[in-house]
Amino acid sequence: MENFAAQPNQPTTPRPGILSEKSILILIFLTWALIYVPSLFHPGLLDDADSVHAEASREMVLRHDWVTLHVDGIRYLEKAPLMYWAVAASFKMFGVGEWQVRLPLALGVLGMMWCAYLFGRRAFGKEGGLYAALIMGTAPGIYIFTRFMIPDVWVVVWLTASLLLFLVAYEQAEPSRWVCWGLAATVALNVLTKSLIGLAFPAMIILIFLILTGELRKLAKLRLASSAVVFLLIAAPWHILAAIRNPGEPTGPQKGFLWFYFWNEQFMRYLNKRIPHDYGKVPLLLFYGLLLLWIVPWCLYLFPALKEIPLRVRAWRTGLDARARANLLLGVWTVFIVAFFSFSSRQEYYSLPAVPALALLTAGWLERESSSDPASSERRAGRIASAVLLMAGVLVFIATMAILSKAKAFPPRTDIGDVLTQHPGQYKLSLGHMQDLTIESLGFFRTPLWILGIAMLVGTGLNSLLRRRGRALCGNLALTGMMVAVLFAVYQGYVLFSPVISSKNLALAIKKEFRPGQSIVIHHDYEYGSTLNFYTGEQVHMLNGRRADLWFGSFFADAPHVFEDDESFKRLWNGPERVYFFSEESYVEDALKNLDPKTVRVFARSGGKVVLTNLAD
Repeated sequence: MENFAAQPNQPTTPRPGILSEKSILILIFLTWALIYVPSLFHPGLLDDADSVHAEASREMVLRHDWVTLHVDGIRYLEKAPLMYWAVAASFKMFGVGEWQVRLPLALGVLGMMWCAYLFGRRAFGKEGGLYAALIMGTAPGIYIFTRFMIPDVWVVVWLTASLLLFLVAYEQAEPSRWVCWGLAATVALNVLTKSLIGLAFPAMIILIFLILTGELRKLAKLRLASSAVVFLLIAAPWHILAAIRNPGEPTGPQKGFLWFYFWNEQFMRYLNKRIPHDYGKVPLLLFYGLLLLWIVPWCLYLFPALKEIPLRVRAWRTGLDARARANLLLGVWTVFIVAFFSFSSRQEYYSLPAVPALALLTAGWLERESSSDPASSERRAGRIASAVLLMAGVLVFIATMAILSKAKAFPPRTDIGDVLTQHPGQYKLSLGHMQDLTIESLGFFRTPLWILGIAMLVGTGLNSLLRRRGRALCGNLALTGMMVAVLFAVYQGYVLFSPVISSKNLALAIKKEFRPGQSIVIHHDYEYGSTLNFYTGEQVHMLNGRRADLWFGSFFADAPHVFEDDESFKRLWNGPERVYFFSEESYVEDALKNLDPKTVRVFARSGGKVVLTNLAD
């Protein structure tokens, strides 16, 4: 089988000064390890998606059911299973814990960097592969959205791998069956990771690329029949079993797995009409801007790199070399992903599948800059971009120093929830809690701010100096080191902010006192306090919370009776057993309106949340 890393039509003699392949692989691994290994262990799991998905994996192990997901004993049918299988396997091997949840995501980043290296090396040479891996490994967007358990990093892995395999097959006169079957397998794994988009993204990108290049007939050479068999053997069994085990009611109102998983969760969500409507939508211009933010600081070099995409329509069909074809594929990849989500419901991380394409485009240009003549336009553009980046670094340093001069340190044991300004209407977005921060509250983050300011000043300064001296490779390594420090600062800030977005401390306090027969009740949606379920290992109840993720599963006959209304909660509260009632502090009065205040005791509070009990002892 052809070497994936080899680039057609490229000289094999290495350019002087380039790192050896062994050194490159060590550098890629060290960059990953420095960023992702420390953050495996802290902080605690977050409420909402993080602990909801971790709990689904935990219950998968407890129930020995690897087909139908359950959360809090309720069928959880909206997600594809591969990520849950990976975390459940981690639990089986290493026990249930936080780093075991994060390990598959961290390994996904390493796999993503490896795929980016192989793709970049094939298209742009060894140095291009190195830059692609480093950009992906230090991309803030990838780091932020591997802080909680969502499968999108693995979507990126499979998409990058499938398009790399397509590029290999495209360059072969008669595509190897192993390459074609590998393409089918990665697409199938993506379907098991993120459902229909795992098929739609690579299929549409490949189809558009073949139409633009006038090579649509090459589809027939991809061994479609045998590749379809490979795809179905991997992707179909779980879907068939899930449909059999989770049918609807032939004569009743309950719809089954196929309706909910495919129609409601795929098509209706895309149209922003999913039931229940429990999610926000990022404004379109912000969505576009965030895509650049996800690859800071490398996005400064993306702008000259965009010129690498061939724009002459006639050249697409007649005059493209291997490098230009790769750039065209990357351009199609980017435009399709961005366009696809321009017409749908959007979370901040929905643009992540486009990040590898931008990273590879940028890496290709960085390789061209590094190998070009000192007087070339690439070197000049690199110096200009580095000067702009230096100015940004200076501004960030000034801003962080100004914040540090105004935001004073808080006394020890101050609860961060007491110094934030809450914006509940924004919490349906993944980063909605960031709007709670004020200048004063940044006093909690003095050490991360110091690291951020100094790292940006030193890193951008070194990069600019080294590029002026013609050492672009060293400049890029300086930026990599800078981003290792910046992401460490992000990690420290994340740990400090975690009491606001995690209820681990409250869950552990309950677990210490919990006895059989007692009850844990979450005010409103399960997701608001899902860490209580994961850390205590006890089934929780919800007050007026039959909606969101557990809504559909609650209608099955085997769903446990865990949904309380005002009257049933009052009876439970006034009963003989202790009740631990969890709520955000701003909503406590509404929750307790039907209860006698004399029966209410504060058990624990943290991060703007409180646990109340009905008994003093």
